[in-house]
Amino acid sequence: MASADLRDELLCSICLNLYTDPVILRCGHNFCWDCIHQVLITQDGAGVYSCPQCRAEFQERPALIKNITLCNVAERLLSTQPHQEITGIRCTYCVDSPVPAVRSCLLCEASLCDKHLRYHSKSPEHVLTDPSTSLEKRKCSVHKKVLEYYCTEDDVCICVSCSLVGDHRGHRVEMLDEASEERKKKLRNVLRKLMTKREKTEERVRSVEERRRKAQEKASGEAKRVTALFIDIRRRLDDLEKRILSEISRQEETLSRSLSDVIQKLEIKKDELSRKMRHIEELCSMADPLTVLQDPDTGDLCDPEERGGDEDTGGHDTTHGVDVDVITGMLHAGFSDIVTHLQTISSPKTIKSQPPGVRSLPSHTQASPVSGRQYGGHGLIVRTGGAGGEGGIYGQGPADILLGVSTAHNILLISDDLKTATRTHTKQNRPETAARFQDYPQVMSSGGFSSGRHYWDVEIRGSGRWRVGMCYPSIDRRGEQSLIGDNNKSWILEGRWWNIQYTVIHDSKRTQLPQISSNRVRICLDYEAGRLSFYELCDPIRHLHTFTATFTEPLHAALCVCDGSIKISG
Repeated sequence: MASADLRDELLCSICLNLYTDPVILRCGHNFCWDCIHQVLITQDGAGVYSCPQCRAEFQERPALIKNITLCNVAERLLSTQPHQEITGIRCTYCVDSPVPAVRSCLLCEASLCDKHLRYHSKSPEHVLTDPSTSLEKRKCSVHKKVLEYYCTEDDVCICVSCSLVGDHRGHRVEMLDEASEERKKKLRNVLRKLMTKREKTEERVRSVEERRRKAQEKASGEAKRVTALFIDIRRRLDDLEKRILSEISRQEETLSRSLSDVIQKLEIKKDELSRKMRHIEELCSMADPLTVLQDPDTGDLCDPEERGGDEDTGGHDTTHGVDVDVITGMLHAGFSDIVTHLQTISSPKTIKSQPPGVRSLPSHTQASPVSGRQYGGHGLIVRTGGAGGEGGIYGQGPADILLGVSTAHNILLISDDLKTATRTHTKQNRPETAARFQDYPQVMSSGGFSSGRHYWDVEIRGSGRWRVGMCYPSIDRRGEQSLIGDNNKSWILEGRWWNIQYTVIHDSKRTQLPQISSNRVRICLDYEAGRLSFYELCDPIRHLHTFTATFTEPLHAALCVCDGSIKISG
């Protein structure tokens, strides 16, 4: 009874058989390795794992740890009760009441219980084995004798007649027990190798599970980061909305005060006109001509149109309302700030020396030691856009400006996407063609604008000197006249950060600008109107300068990179 109870405790709750390679879960329950492995596979897609017995849940796939003690107990139980593994074999001679057989005789081809075994012949030809239902398989199919030997050459079990007079005569043979032990030895070696492979496989499973866990943690962390990023974006958008609505309210309040003054003046004027109208009506109703002619105000009342009576309104009736250009500019500046905040921009190192064969800017733009304000990098970042509203602040989507490698000076490195120009120490070994700038570190866009309204934003990053603007494609490519701004084919804004000085230049004529507080500038082109404007992208947007001309050629974006880099985004 105790043995039966012990056997029940060693049954797997999944397959209901004795444990095979038992493993234990963190909840304390044991299962066959293969049984629980198959259960966990079915739970992979559920996102949570659970014990089949107690339903304890695990967020990660539980590790399958071998229960060595339980494995030893199960194996020992099997070795001490071998008859339990043989079921359904009964004694051949106990026909009245079935009795389990304990041995089988190969010669008699019968199974025997303990009682009949005591009376069974003990002669050598009666070979006894463990109870079996397939006794005919243990005899030679040719000679009907017990299989006692193993032919190593043909890898088959044979009887004594086969080894003496049969097909296996002269072959190397072994006793079944010896051959069996040799085979078991080989199988044990195979078993050890398989166990080693399984342990390595289990280790790989744990490694892959660990990788999956780390991937899940990384994905969770990335999701949190993106969520925080969008929260920050929404906060910045809310702040931008408040600023713009506040600006609209300020403009509306200012306009309202102005119009209230106009209304008050007009009301006063209306009252004055009413008084005069009543006085005139009184004069017209008088019968005495002397009184009418001697009235002191009669001369002033006769010709009211000649006195320009509307000039005191000051033209206030022409007020247009809220400045949409300023609001649009604030929108663009705010969105640009948000995008700049989200980007991580690597800045190239400052160029300390100038490669041979490159002219410096004229003496009035020579570099001097950097002082004053500093920015987080070098060069310019340019954003481009399309047509839009009045005054040069255009709101349509960005145009696609690409730098023309064929025009770039050989010390300018042009990126693969044709958006970035970087000043380098070494020459790029491009062919010297008529289209390439030879004397100044300049490049122009491959495409130009011959109509419409367009804009591009310039973010200055770094310290030093730079020029940015637009030019005709017929501009000289070598000589003093090839520097953008120093000819009648280009219009540019120049910055020199060491003295925080900004200048607009066309045909070598320079116009000094007031100090710029922002590091971002917008260039706006209205081709048909002949206007090229520069704006400072601050809050609110500030107009810097507008060139007026009758454009006769397509206009191309033009950059002079004296140090650092210029990146066009759009």
